[in-house]
This record gives sequence, C-alpha cells and structure tokens, in this order.
Amino acid sequence: MKKAYLYLVVFTSILMSCSGGGDGDGGGPDPDVENTAPTVPTLVYPLSNTLCIDNNVVFEWNASTDSEGNAITYRVEVSENSNFSTLSHDLSSSTTSRVISLEKGKSYYWRLKARDVKGAESGYSSVSQFLTEGDGVSNHLPFAPELVAPAMNSEIDGTSTTLSWTASDVDGDTLSYDVYLDTNSSPSTKVSEGQSGTSYDATGLSAASTYYFKVVVKDGNGGATIGQVWSFKTK
Repeated sequence: MKKAYLYLVVFTSILMSCSGGGDGDGGGPDPDVENTAPTVPTLVYPLSNTLCIDNNVVFEWNASTDSEGNAITYRVEVSENSNFSTLSHDLSSSTTSRVISLEKGKSYYWRLKARDVKGAESGYSSVSQFLTEGDGVSNHLPFAPELVAPAMNSEIDGTSTTLSWTASDVDGDTLSYDVYLDTNSSPSTKVSEGQSGTSYDATGLSAASTYYFKVVVKDGNGGATIGQVWSFKTK
C-alpha cells in the first residue's frame, strides 16, 4: 500500500507541473504593427526648364524615409507626355540616383515614387520637365505649356471662364500663343492667334457641355510646341 500511495503522489505532481500555473493571458505575441508607406521623394535633378547638355542624364532625388525602417526602392518614370500616358523609361533603383540614356533634342517629363519591401508605396513626387541638347541645335523648342486654370476635368459655374497656362523657353525667346477651343476631344477651332499673354477669356460657352482646349507655343524663330489637350465642363 505504501508503494501504491507513493506512485499516486508522484503522478499527481507530474500532472500539476505540466498544467502550468496562474491565470495570465499566456504571454502571446503582440499584434502586428501596421506598415506605413515611405515618405514622398523630392526631385533634385533635372528640375523644370533644365537643358541637359549630355543625353546620358543623371537623375537625382532626395531619399524617402520609412517609419518602420524598411528598405526602400524607387520607381523612376520618364515620359514625353506630361500626363505619363506612355513611358519612355520605367526603371527601379535602390539608390537616390540613376543614369538614363535619352534621345537628343527632345522634351521630357519625369517623376518617381518610393516603395518599401512590404509593398507600401508613397505618392508620386512633383513632375519636372526638361530638354536634352540636340546635335548642332542653335534654337531650342519652347517647353510645352503647363495648365494653370481651370483644373483638368473640373466643372465651372456659368458659361464663361478664363483659360490660363504657363510656358518658358530655354533660349529666353519671346513667346506667343495660339489657342484652340471647342467641344471636340481634338480641338481644331483656333480662337486666338499669336497672342502674347498666357490667358484667354472664353465666353459664350454652352451649358452642360464638355470643352477641350490646347495651346501652341511659338518662339519667333520657327520653333513651335503643341501642348496637350485639357478639358473642363460647364454646368
């Protein structure tokens, strides 16, 4: 009987040691920390209205930061269109610079965004427009105009509005502008020719309509650049 009692005590002790003690929460792992996107990178070179003498352009930007300390890569986009509808180059970089070989004598736009190793992406940086030097070029084309107002695809009150834009020329030439405006997605009605100002008062517009306009920039030395088509709506 003593031996049986001893076995029972030992067996009970083993059960107690295996069952664990206390009524705690079990010490489970902390919930996963939400991953946040890196900050938006900022452009360093080339900035807007830059003439790049070498067509092997060194693109540079300031580094993004990541609050979780994740590794970051950058997506660099270069396009001949300000809306980036088609890309000349779409490249990745783990550093804050990238050399890209471009065609000579052309106007380009570029932007980039950051992505961490967990897939979170920042928004896009600002956009810069620049030129590459052409062989034997004595006169450079003006930069394409940039929209000021009305905002792209915006809706305006009434049947009149002021169209405005900005433009520049690397040679410092005096610029003039032709303005095309109508309800066709490829506007062909020239409403102003050779004006010196960078705005046009559009009046007599029809209500509940979509209007399209574009600006052709001319430098007086035979150079002309056709801007992209912009649009707005009337109520």
